[in-house]
Amino acid sequence: MQDFKDKVAVVTGAASGIGRGLVERFAAEGMKVVLSDVEQGALARVESEMRDRGATVLAVQTDVSGTDQVEALARKTLDAFGAVHILCNNAGVIDMADRPVWETPLDVMEWVMGVNVWGVIHGLRSFIPVMLEQDTDCHVVNTASIAGLLANGEYGVYNPSKHAVVALSETTHLALDERQAKVKVSVLCPGFVNTRLIDAGRNQPIQPQDEPVEAESQKQDRVDTMRQVLQAGMPPAQVADHVVTAIREERFYILPHPEFKPEIQRRMEDILQERNPGL
Repeated sequence: MQDFKDKVAVVTGAASGIGRGLVERFAAEGMKVVLSDVEQGALARVESEMRDRGATVLAVQTDVSGTDQVEALARKTLDAFGAVHILCNNAGVIDMADRPVWETPLDVMEWVMGVNVWGVIHGLRSFIPVMLEQDTDCHVVNTASIAGLLANGEYGVYNPSKHAVVALSETTHLALDERQAKVKVSVLCPGFVNTRLIDAGRNQPIQPQDEPVEAESQKQDRVDTMRQVLQAGMPPAQVADHVVTAIREERFYILPHPEFKPEIQRRMEDILQERNPGL
């Protein structure tokens, strides 16, 4: 896809971070943009700001972990604009408690997997059939993370969820390619970006129980450190530039942070050499 003007983009997680950056860039390209987010207040603010800039936008509050809500998002997109050309499955959350899987409460695991993995699945199931029926140039961008390409002992639920997004993206890309479809796929694997990811717990449906003072103190230290790292990270607008370039080039892997490539290569070599990860 080369010309974006007057085409329709849908962005989940659109009220902040990378999603907000994508919305602004697509609008600058002359696209009609559907903004989807679970956080109603922030979503309404972004919608108002974009309309003040002259952009054509539609805000739809959506919990992407629910299939009915994502199907409703697709219907509202078609009712408003009659088509969809770009889908960005971008919504994502993290459990900042940084605990291994066996110590993670099931409701926390279900929340992270529901947004990060099932959100992508619901997006693919709801929008790709529409794109195929249109028989026009379309593109799907799934937001994973550099964590989806590395072996990492931290954040026991987040990392596997992002590996799953990479695998879902690869499988979908290959299936569409076999059909010679006009729908292309990319997977976005950024490193540190200036977002509010670490504050994702504000939208957690079930708030965690009080933790021991020591555990809570350790968690707060991690949050403070990660906040500093993210604030120094790549601006979302720059990530959006990488995404638009990749769509135009029909490039599958989007790696805005090339400094992580040696670590990716090391993991691949560990697999091929049958070495234990982390050695």
